[in-house]
Amino acid sequence: MTNAEGPKTAATKEAHSGKSAPPLTGLRVIDLTSVIFGPMATSMLAELGADVIKVEPPSGDIMRHVEPIRSPGMSAIYMNANRGKRSVVIDLKKPSGREALLRLAETADVFVHSMRNSAATRLGITYDDIRGLNPALIYCFACGFGSTGPYAELPAYDDIIQAACGLASLAGAADGEPRLVRSIMADKTAGLYLSNAIMTALLARHNTGLGQYVEVPMFECLSAFILTEHLAGASFDPVIDGPGYKRVLSMSRRAHPTKDSFIAVLPYTSAHWQRFLKLIGHDDLASAEWVSDVTQRSARFEELYDLIADVTPTRTTDEWIEALRRIDIPAMPVNQLDDLLRDPQLAASGLFETYEHPTEGTLHGVTSPIKFSDMDRVPGFAPALGADTRDVLSEIGYNNEAINVMNRDGSVICMQVDNE
Repeated sequence: MTNAEGPKTAATKEAHSGKSAPPLTGLRVIDLTSVIFGPMATSMLAELGADVIKVEPPSGDIMRHVEPIRSPGMSAIYMNANRGKRSVVIDLKKPSGREALLRLAETADVFVHSMRNSAATRLGITYDDIRGLNPALIYCFACGFGSTGPYAELPAYDDIIQAACGLASLAGAADGEPRLVRSIMADKTAGLYLSNAIMTALLARHNTGLGQYVEVPMFECLSAFILTEHLAGASFDPVIDGPGYKRVLSMSRRAHPTKDSFIAVLPYTSAHWQRFLKLIGHDDLASAEWVSDVTQRSARFEELYDLIADVTPTRTTDEWIEALRRIDIPAMPVNQLDDLLRDPQLAASGLFETYEHPTEGTLHGVTSPIKFSDMDRVPGFAPALGADTRDVLSEIGYNNEAINVMNRDGSVICMQVDNE
């Protein structure tokens, strides 16, 4: 570990007694990312015990200001994606600001940013600029497009990546019009790749003692994610029928209407199909050879899906759920967002929590769905803009005279190094 560990603020909670400390306790992450891709990944590291220092410009992460919002700079989305961090305001356009960032990097285990290479070069914070200061540092570039390709300097956000990786066309309507998935799916999926990449680099450093450069490009990550199944026939040389997993692409694969709402039903194994076909009165098909043979059945899935569509309107959703669960057929109602907040499974598994934020009052949050038998999580809360600047800069040797306190919009106190 390279971190000369400093005191943590109330932005993190102490581990509960009786369990081991989270595995990243004692590690310091310098986080220059914004929006969702990077912040989601680094928030996961904070929950595993890392001291994540979110370095923001005087205006703050743009997601601080997106509705819904109760008080300036503390939007719901920002708070959900930045729990457990400390916020430091540094103006990197000033030489003194860059100096402060480099001094932070000397004490860090991980340095991650999401600005384009040209901006990092202009600010003098590329891997080549920093690696000599701290050979054990893991430097992570969370980018839109890989740095060796022709798109390297293009701007990238979730909508753009959904379009570029084929997700929008896959989610398109029956008339062929592409549609964006109504979730920031590209950002969040790439965020999972990013957290995994950082953890992998930390494990490698444990074995070698050395840091390294890590690049996580959204477009390439999402393209790989999509093509896992959709490379399909293009996996072979010569190509067999081109890319695209036919079952998933079929318009027959959909949620089906019931008497009162919608339901998703997916008999999957041979036994599933045989039991389902008997349930709906097709005993002849239940005993057919092609239904019990996976390869034959996979070539005729639309016939079976159409049978589901024919029968679901004959019962209510609750009636179908009861009948299908009785014979162990995978099925769930189509939930709306409000339904998730009342879902008995999510409540029983402890996904939701109510907690007190020091400036925003009572909040409802989502905890990690991953359970560890002998390890505590450190959820914490999202910091106000610049809330920890003085503490963090003091930890790396700045005295009070070197830290300039300034008011922003009369409401948020920011601090930036000003010792030029």
